Amino acid sequence: MSRLAFQLEKTAPGTRARATRFQTLHGEMRTPVFMPVGTQATVKNMTVEGLRELGTQCLLANTYHLLLRPGPEVFKKFGGIHRFMNWDRPVLTDSGGFQIFSMPGDRRMGEDGAEFRSYVDGELLHLSPESSIAMQRAIGSDIMMVLDQCIPSTSDHATTEAAMHLTHRWAERSLRARGESPQALFGIVQGACHRDLRLRSADFLRRLPFDGLAIGGLAVGETHAERYEFTGIVTAELPDNLPRYLMGVGTPIDLLESVHRGVDMFDCIIPSQLAQRGTAFTSHGRVHCRRAAYKFSEEPLDARCGCSTCRTHPRAYLHHLIKSDETLGWQLIAHHNIAFYHRLTAEMRAAIFDGTFAAYYERQRVELVRDDEAYPPVHPAPARVRRAPRLGDYEIHPSPTGDFSSIRQLSSGEIMHSVSAPADEAERLYVAQSRLAERLRRASPADAAPLVVWDVGLGAASNAMAALACAERELAAQGADALRPLHLVSFERDLDPLRLAARHAGYFPHLRHGAPQALLREGRWSRPDGGIVWTLLEGDFLEHLDAPAAPDLIFYDPFSAKTDAPLWTSAVFARLRARCAERAAELYTYSAATAVRVALLRAGWHVAEGAGTGPKAATTIAFSGIDDVTARHPACARRLGQAWLARWRRSHARFPADVAEADREAFSALIESHPQFAEGA
Repeated sequence: MSRLAFQLEKTAPGTRARATRFQTLHGEMRTPVFMPVGTQATVKNMTVEGLRELGTQCLLANTYHLLLRPGPEVFKKFGGIHRFMNWDRPVLTDSGGFQIFSMPGDRRMGEDGAEFRSYVDGELLHLSPESSIAMQRAIGSDIMMVLDQCIPSTSDHATTEAAMHLTHRWAERSLRARGESPQALFGIVQGACHRDLRLRSADFLRRLPFDGLAIGGLAVGETHAERYEFTGIVTAELPDNLPRYLMGVGTPIDLLESVHRGVDMFDCIIPSQLAQRGTAFTSHGRVHCRRAAYKFSEEPLDARCGCSTCRTHPRAYLHHLIKSDETLGWQLIAHHNIAFYHRLTAEMRAAIFDGTFAAYYERQRVELVRDDEAYPPVHPAPARVRRAPRLGDYEIHPSPTGDFSSIRQLSSGEIMHSVSAPADEAERLYVAQSRLAERLRRASPADAAPLVVWDVGLGAASNAMAALACAERELAAQGADALRPLHLVSFERDLDPLRLAARHAGYFPHLRHGAPQALLREGRWSRPDGGIVWTLLEGDFLEHLDAPAAPDLIFYDPFSAKTDAPLWTSAVFARLRARCAERAAELYTYSAATAVRVALLRAGWHVAEGAGTGPKAATTIAFSGIDDVTARHPACARRLGQAWLARWRRSHARFPADVAEADREAFSALIESHPQFAEGA
């Protein structure tokens, strides 16, 4: 039985986020929770009074450092860390495994533990699972961690597997060493960036009588996308009735992404470490107080924050302190940063209880990566010309407002999603219009056939990731048994836009997920439960058109007819319609050009006006045929009719570019006789 009286209070629809509470020896903890790092029984630049004022629930202390100084005898004399540092709330102690990992040149690892020299006096010391637990018992922490072998997250499979097995053996020894102590003990899931090892480690540890489980071995070399991917892989395998702790992570966006994937607890030195560099986390993104832009600024760091730093000091004063290397500047910013982290976790908890976390997540995943360097200063410094990141024929193109970024093709000058944020446009134009969430829900228990979506023109994966995010929200809210699997097939001949965007995912919030990286690496990504399978077909679309299963939905998003003319012809649309002969299909595209619509009609599609997005007053939806189901689609009421036909007759763009002049009369007759324009259609 857990020593923590753990309660799962609420889960958020459309996400794995959850709110929990549990009781430690020194008080209750409510999650999501951020634990400031008090390595040496103190949080840098903070007093315990200041931490209490901010509502800090729990501190993290470091077994390795406290073993070296002041040593176990001091803690035994004082009866533990709480009286020693005058802190009356919970404390979690890490085991020392990460610190051993951090000094590879000055330690020896073995089955018994690690041997290393003290940085205090050079004494040769030995840390084993048993001695680590003994030290943590002397410290008197509320939550102890097992000793684990931490290795780089990029380690090869064989090295990682050996470290994982050693961690498992040490976990069992740590449990035996804990004995009857009332202190809680957490196991640590390892496995680096290897899915099979992470799953095996989680399965092994969940069978042992731990009071909670942690995810270790991340934030040590992997990309952000890999971190989020493997966090999600592990939390999906952890029991619901124990706390989940992601060790050593991270930035505000890391917390948001990890809570979204089901993590409860966090620690990191970043709030106090970056404070020493003059960096503050605010509601408007990161603020770098060293910037000359703030020399005369009377604004508070964050107008939404009620901490004492924001109430009493303008940015100009903080700028002065940081430029002068005054420690007060570090203290004031650290105080604010920890307040920001606590407010963030409190907001996430409130959103989980309100059932609005999915919307909160979508909003904050953009806000939390903003940086003040994207905005012009009030008193500008001399301009520095920076070239946008480039790869091949593409570069990142920030919007004029700085609210989002797109990809621009250098040779044509064409910008993917030039006016609206890519994720917003993808949601409105493709996901919402296609009623993707509704289409994924099973009409009956026997309705288990996959919903096949073709994503033609992968680009920077905006449309594909919008579809994937929709499916993940539905899986979290409904469960896999209530949904059809989503089979997403992306076609792309040039992967440089995605490679460029993925390398600079800070510009593209939709790419902070493990799926795009796996797709680039392996050409395929799938959820462990099989609810989503995403496949990439690289090369010419027309060469691959006959390969995958016929689509239910087609998101048609190549470059425009001006840049990519071969993909906008009647012949291509006719081949597409022939592929859809097995089932009624719907095609969605951003273009509302007369030539595109008439090409679809010539190919036998039924064509309707789609919703406007960005600068476009309308887009286009096409149906491979009209049946009873299709007729109930809201867009059927907007099918092109006689009024459109009359405008087409007067148009200067009546014919697609591939229609020869000699064929135009016959082409016109086919359009005029299309069933869509028949009387009463």
